[in-house]
Order: sequence, then C-alpha cells, then structure tokens
Amino acid sequence: MARRTTSSSTGTSPSPRNRTPQPLPRRRRTFGDFVKALGAFVALLVLLVGVPGALAVGVGWPLPHGAPRMDWLQREISVSTFVNALTVIVWFAWAQFTACVLVEVKAALSGVGMPGRVPGAGPSQLLARQLVAALLLVGAAAASFTPGLSQLGQSLEGNQHGSVAAAQQTPGLFAQQQEQAASSAAALAEQAADAADAAAHADGAGATEHGDTKYYRIQPPEGRHHDSLWEVAQRHLGDGRRYKEIYQLNKDRTQPDGSKLSEASLIRPGWILEMPGDAHGGELVEMPDAAPEVSQQVQQQIHDYAKTGDQQRGGAANRQNEQGDRDTAHIHVPRQRPAGEHEAGGRERHEPAAEAAQASQGAEDGGFAFGLPEALVGAPLLAAGLLGALGRRRRQALWQSALGAVGGRRGMEPPVPTGSAADAQDALLVGADPEGVRLLDLSLRGLATALAAESRPLPTVYAAWLGGNGDLHLQLAQPAGKPPTPWQLGQDQTFWMLARADAEQYEEVDTAAPYPGLVSLGTMDDSRLLLNLEAVPGIVSLSGSAADRAGVFASVAAELATNGWSDRMTITLVGFGEDLTPLAPNRLRHLDDVEALVETMEAETRQRRGALGAAGHDSVLTGRTGPAQHTRWAPHLVLLATEPSAEDAVTLAELAADAGRLGIGYLVGTESGDLPGAAWEMEITGEGKLLAPLLGLELDAQLLPVAQQRAVVELFVEADPERDPDGPTTTPPFLVDISEQGRPAVYARLVGSYEIIGLEAPDGERSPLLHEALALLLLHREGVHPRVLSAALWPRGVTEDVRDALVERLRGWLGADPDGTPRLGTDEAGRLTLAKSVVSDLDVLRSLYHEATQGKGVDSRVVRGRLLTDALVLVRGPLLADRPQGRYGWLTHEIIDAQLPLLVADIGLALSAFHLEKDRAEKAIEALNASMNSAPRDERLWNELLRATHATGDTDRLKRLAADLVTRSGARGLPPRTEALLDELLPAWRTDGAAVG
Repeated sequence: MARRTTSSSTGTSPSPRNRTPQPLPRRRRTFGDFVKALGAFVALLVLLVGVPGALAVGVGWPLPHGAPRMDWLQREISVSTFVNALTVIVWFAWAQFTACVLVEVKAALSGVGMPGRVPGAGPSQLLARQLVAALLLVGAAAASFTPGLSQLGQSLEGNQHGSVAAAQQTPGLFAQQQEQAASSAAALAEQAADAADAAAHADGAGATEHGDTKYYRIQPPEGRHHDSLWEVAQRHLGDGRRYKEIYQLNKDRTQPDGSKLSEASLIRPGWILEMPGDAHGGELVEMPDAAPEVSQQVQQQIHDYAKTGDQQRGGAANRQNEQGDRDTAHIHVPRQRPAGEHEAGGRERHEPAAEAAQASQGAEDGGFAFGLPEALVGAPLLAAGLLGALGRRRRQALWQSALGAVGGRRGMEPPVPTGSAADAQDALLVGADPEGVRLLDLSLRGLATALAAESRPLPTVYAAWLGGNGDLHLQLAQPAGKPPTPWQLGQDQTFWMLARADAEQYEEVDTAAPYPGLVSLGTMDDSRLLLNLEAVPGIVSLSGSAADRAGVFASVAAELATNGWSDRMTITLVGFGEDLTPLAPNRLRHLDDVEALVETMEAETRQRRGALGAAGHDSVLTGRTGPAQHTRWAPHLVLLATEPSAEDAVTLAELAADAGRLGIGYLVGTESGDLPGAAWEMEITGEGKLLAPLLGLELDAQLLPVAQQRAVVELFVEADPERDPDGPTTTPPFLVDISEQGRPAVYARLVGSYEIIGLEAPDGERSPLLHEALALLLLHREGVHPRVLSAALWPRGVTEDVRDALVERLRGWLGADPDGTPRLGTDEAGRLTLAKSVVSDLDVLRSLYHEATQGKGVDSRVVRGRLLTDALVLVRGPLLADRPQGRYGWLTHEIIDAQLPLLVADIGLALSAFHLEKDRAEKAIEALNASMNSAPRDERLWNELLRATHATGDTDRLKRLAADLVTRSGARGLPPRTEALLDELLPAWRTDGAAVG
C-alpha cells in the first residue's frame, strides 16, 4: 500500500518521522468496480482455462512422442515444427502466469506480508496482481485484503508495510492477536462510516468547543494496515507521542465487546476511546445528544462507555498523574525482582550512568575527577568489547614484534596514548563490564546446550534485557514452552528469565553462540535493551538527523565487531565506517555504494537459501544447534547509513523479507522515515532519545559520537604492528637510577610474590585495597585516572566519597619525600601519579635490560653481562603470584601478562648470546632454562636452547632435547622454524626422536 502523509488540521505540528501508514479514506464500491471485477474474472478465466484449452484442442502435444535421433537435427524446419516450438513457449508462459496468480491470491487472502516473487515474472506477476486485486475488490472482505485500484501496479512499493503488519501480528514482541474476521470487518465498517459522517458534519459546522468531551471509534483494518493509538494521536492531537494520554484516559475501561484496554498496542475495531479536550478533526464524535446522526447502537455504546470514565480513573486530577506513567507496549521492560533478592554478598552495583554523571560533576567542580566521555562510560558492553579487542591487538603486536613476524622488528612497549585517546581509554576502563559480558555469553551458550540436550530448537529471540540487578530476560517472538533449568518463565509466556546468581553457575561449553546478532541500543527504566538484528522480520529503519544517526550506527558497528557473545559474523558497512575497520578487520567490511551492496546480498541470500534447503533446516537457529557446525550459520548484518533510492529500497525490502530465517539483518538510515519493507521503525532525536512508538520504546540511546569514535580508532591504529616501519617503541615509559645512589624510598616486588619494602604494614582491613591500588599505580607510571582506580578496585561501583577516602589514605600511607613532596601526586590532567622514589622490581628489570642493550652495555661487554645477570636474578615467578582470589580483576585488561614473559625471554636470549660469544654453552643453557620458568612457550628460547645444546657437542643430549620438544608440541606439531633448525642441527631427528624418547 502506498504511503500517504498526513498533517494535523492546525498545520503547526510536524509529522513525526517514525510512523506507520495512515489509513486510507473509506471508499464505497461503485458500479465501475463491479465492471472491473467482472472483466478481471473473465480475463483470468481466459488466461488460466481458455489458453491451455485452446492449445490442447488446436495444437495438441507439441513435443516428440519418442526419443529424437541424430537425423532429426538435419531436417528442414517446417511450419509445424515452428508452431510446436512456439506452443512450448506459450505453455511455459502460462505455467509462470498461473504460478503468479497463485502467489498473489495467497498473499491477498492471508493479508500478511509481501507477495513472493516468481523468478523472471515481473510483467506477468504485475498483471496477475492487478487482476486478482480487481476481482477481490468487490468481495465481502475486500476492504481487509486489497489496496485500492489506484495503487495497483506499484510493484513491491505498494506493499512496503507488509512486514510491519506481519510483525504487528507476531506474538511475543508485539503481544498482539489481531483476530478480525472478514464478516466483523464488514459490519464494523458500516458503523465507522456512520460515525465518520457525523463527526465530519459536526466538525464542519464548528459545533465543538475546546475542552468538550469527544470520542473516537477504532476503525476496522484498511488493506493490510490496522489502526493504532499513535496514528489516532497524530491525526487528532497533532503529535503521535501523545498516544499515552489517550491510553491513560481509557485504560482498564470496559469496551462494547466486554474486553478492556490493558496495553496501548491491543486495540480492536469498534472500541470507543475518550479523547483529550483539544482533540480535533474528522472521525470524532461528541456525546450522542450533540450528534444525532450517529446510529442508535453507537449512541448507546458511547453513553455506557462515558458512565465508566470517572469511576475507573478517579477523576480528572488523577488523569494528569497517570499520564506520566511510561507505557511499554510491544516490547515490554521486564519486571525486576526486589533489590534484596539479588544483591548478594553486599556488593555494590556498577552504574555507568551514575559514573557518567559523576564525571560531569567532577569537571564542573574543577577537582581532579575531571570528566570522561560519557558515551563510553555509559556503554558497559560496548566498552568491554572494545577493551578486550584492544588488548588482543596489543598482544598481537607484541608477539609479532618479538618473533620478527613484521620486518624483523622487536619492541616491548606499546605507545602510551595521550590526549583524547587517553581519555577514551580511561572511559573504557571505567565503563567496561567484562563480567557482565562473560555471564551473558555463558548464559546464552548454556541455554543452547540445554535445549540441544532436550532435542528442542532454539526459540526466536527478538530482544534481550539486562536488568539493573544483573538478571537476563529474553523476549521471545512467541511462546516456546517451559525453559530449561535454571531458566524460568518471566512475566508472561514470551519471557524467559535467568537470575544473575544462576548465571554465575554456568561453565564454559563448546557450542555455537546462539544469538550473535544481539546489540545494545540503550537503556529504559534501569534495563539495557539488546535488539536481535538477525531475527527482525524485515528491515529496521532509523530516522533522524545525519549526525544523530551516525552516532547510533557507529555504536552498533563497534559493538557488533568486538562483542564477546559472538563467534563469527560479517558486518557490512555502507555509507559510513570506512575508518572503523581497524576495530575488527576480520568482521567489518566496507562497501562503497548501495549498488555493490545489492549485488552482494542477492548472491548471499541465494546461497543461504540453498544451504538451508540442502541441510534440511527451517532457519539458521536450527542449524546452530544441529550438526551443521558453527561457521555455516554465522550472521551477516548490514548497516546502511544513507537512505537508498526508491528502486534500491524496494530491492532491499525484497531481500529482507526472508532475512530473519537466513540470519541476515538490515539496519537502514532514512531522512524521511518512509522506507519500504521496514518492519521496525525507530527515530533518534537530538536529545539522545531512541524512539520506536509502535514498539513501545523510548530509550536513552547508546551512541558513539564522532569525537569518541576517532579517539577509539586511534587506540587501535596505534596498536597495529604494521602501522609504520619503526614499530612499537623499545624505550620503557619509566627508567630508574640503577646505581647505588638511586636506592628508592619505597620498593615493591611485583614479579613473584608481592612484597613492599620501606613502608609499614597498613591497617589489616584496609591492607588489601591499599596494596592493590599501589600495584595498579606502579604498573602505570604515566598516571591513573581516579575513576579508573575506583572502577578497578570496586568493579560493581562505589560512591565518590569512598573513593576519595581511599586515595587520601593511600597518600598518607606512602608519605612524602625528604623535601616534603607527597609520593602520591596529581598531574595537570588530573591523574594520580607516583613519585620517582617509589619503584617496583619491574621498573628495575626494564631499566637493567634497557641499559644493557641500549645504554652502557652497548660499549662494555663486562657491564652488559653484569646488568643482564642482575636482571635475570630479579625474576622470581609470574606477576603478583600470590594475589588473592577475586581481586586484581583489572589485570585482564592489561597486557603485562604478555609483556613480562617476552621481557624475560629477551633477557635470557641476550645473556645466552653473551655467554656463547665466549663458548660458555653451559652458562647459556643455564640462562635459557631460568628464562623458560617465566616464558615456557616462547619458541625463541627453545630454538636458542637447541643451538646452545648443539654447541656442547653432546649429540645424545641434543636428541633428548629434541624428543622433549616433540612431546611438548603434542598433536599441533613443532613450529616450522623449529623443524627447520632441527633439520640443520640434527638431520636424523625425525627417525631417531621416538627411539631416544
């Protein structure tokens, strides 16, 4: 059905971008309609029955009665041969047209969705559609089935909201059961027409006054469109957002059919709605006494309905209070359990929104707790994904640099971010909720495993809600029975709920991620919404200004690219995001234009349909839990930021009609809000609100503005080992005086057991927090933001006064230098920094290695050997070896666990080379063995150990070492470099290894 734009009668209220089609004006069937219907019937009869009959009688069987022989090809083409060939073509054309008629009749009678396309039948299907529509126009239920003849021939554009209608009738997410039969639609149409005529007469005469009570009667379905409160408010109040006022005026009042209005989405034709006093426009009726044209039945119904008003609402005073209540039709915010049921162990909740508010307040107060980017602080799942991906990128850079994978470079220290990049990194550290991501992933995979064990399919999930208490609520497309333990039914049959305490009992399982298309959109009533883009029955459209849309698209792309609850996926970005690809080059793909997108998606849609059919699966969900393996059913999510042309929009609508079953999702931006095939329509406002009235959503949107987007990308680009020929810097960020004169005032041992020398032990109860805070500061000599410190020590959140008290206590514990300077200070940027008199063994270890390889040791062999030996002596084990369980969770965000083994290996390799220069092979072996205690998997150490052992001349010892290496490598086998080295040093190792072992 073609869209029609409407405006209020006042002409002052702009039409919202996010809206559904307005109902077409009611049209009575004329004699011309019957003539057209008769003509259509005759045409269909001739084409479907007459054509095959004529062919059968006039031509007969056109094909050979036996197998053709070779001499048949050499015969002259006769008239009969030509007629037979033409007859075959006509038969094929008839079969194609018949298929088109069947498809169009099925789509018209079902009243839901977009007609399927018959391959290669564009003109034929268009003709079939026109004839079928003309025939059904005069049927008893034509008003519910077909658009007007004036809209025929517009191809798929005429059905651009079929997906919307289908989605509105889907249980669960939309919670609607549209049960209008054709007979009731016809009966209600007559009543609605009477009411409309009366209202038009009254409106034209100017009989109504502002403040008079008016009533509206819900209209029967027109075509494939159903009336909604949003549209009623848009037409008669000038603003669709005022639908809540109508809802509150009529909530829980008994309707003429005996049912009640309990949700804004559940309205039925024939219901009566009291309207606010300033309602205007046609189709409104005042009290029956003032509108005598209304039928007696409707008059009585309005009288009865008016009597229930004050009794149900408690008077006009209560109406204003009730209008402030949030209505959550379609997508419901799940009910939360009382706080006492979920705050186990007295842990405080981590509230990113509150943290963001504190950041802004700190900036205004001028204190050291200056503000951080709120967009990142308030997006815990996005921040956790970005932080995890950044850590992996930095580790990869270290390993590639150490192994010489990129130009033979070696460097231990990634660059320290500055400026906006440093602020972005701090915001990620503050806002990230890695534990929440871990539990979400475990919960979803655990659910998939439990359902597979019961031979049950995965239910279609439209949305997931993460409550403020940590509970997870899955909103299903339709009821799917009782969930497996420990999941429970939620507030109704379409909600499955898992308490946080139960989620913490899950363990790692080897199964595919069941819902990788979930992505955060924002928060509503302390709950975070994740929409499953993969399951949407059509396109999700996003309207609003280009700048506001860009923030949503960037946030969605970044989270999908880095989230922790997905295995594999493809994210195609069109119209934006070329600079986002460094976040996840293996997931993100950028296309230049819509034409390339259409070509790509047409091919992939065909491929996926064929793969599903060949595997015998209904959808990708059944494939993920069956034997189809994980990779075949990875989702493909398309993010198109620019509005496509009308032709491209129709093509995308066709592709998206079956996308939910195929694991393909579409999020498309639009300026006007009118997009064919849009199943769900959303709008982003300049105030950061994400609105979807027909879904009942008004979210505080999750955004990634341009400034923060650039800062985040800078972090990833700086961590890329291939970004420049020099690679990561090899200079430590903090060098200490390693001479006798440089003895520190406070010395902390971090490599091995945690010990502090130079300070008295703090109060027993506060000692763990003070030790952990000092360790964090020692590992970040560039400074630590106070909010990063509090987020590290209290991952679940803490008040600002508690954090400040700890900082002051730490400052008092560390004391001051002899000149009175506090050993814990604050730099110009507001970050907490340690004085140079506070040193860790890791600082000394780095300084010794740097001095040995780039300082005095370069010119003095004796100095180099002494410095390297002293450095290796400092290595007493892994970092913070005896840290208590449940503390130091922030180390998961660090790369020190990768840096320290590489640093120790570099020291061992340098010391081994030092000894081999003087043919001291045993000393070299001793240094290498000491290094392997901290870096047992470093291939470089094993290769150097092979060379040092070979230098001893002991062949049997070399064979035993080779056999040990083969055993350690297991099924993976030896690395290629190690194999090549063994081929050189011990050519017979492949045959002798087993015997020696």
